Amino acid sequence: MAKEKDRKITIQPLGDRVLVQREDADVKSPAGIIIPDTAQKEKSKQGVVIAAGPGKYGDEGDLIPMTVKAGQKVFFNSGWDNEIKIEGDDAEYFLVHESDILAVIK
Repeated sequence: MAKEKDRKITIQPLGDRVLVQREDADVKSPAGIIIPDTAQKEKSKQGVVIAAGPGKYGDEGDLIPMTVKAGQKVFFNSGWDNEIKIEGDDAEYFLVHESDILAVIK
């Protein structure tokens, strides 16, 4: 996998959409055994914000800016319909609305 600073993402989300790269979380059993991703029932919904759109327009026509920024770790709702592939990159990316981001991990 390419280093984060070497990666060149050519996708700029529009509106209130956010490009998130899914991050594998290490899952351990109570005995300390690491459970591989292939054995887990559901993939992690944790990732890193790669890019964010400018925000969305409110009812009065004013721009409501985004609250998340590139580089932040987040928990997000993902679905089969918002997963995208970036040519030449094996990582898993999701294009979600800002409202699909549940929390920022500090």
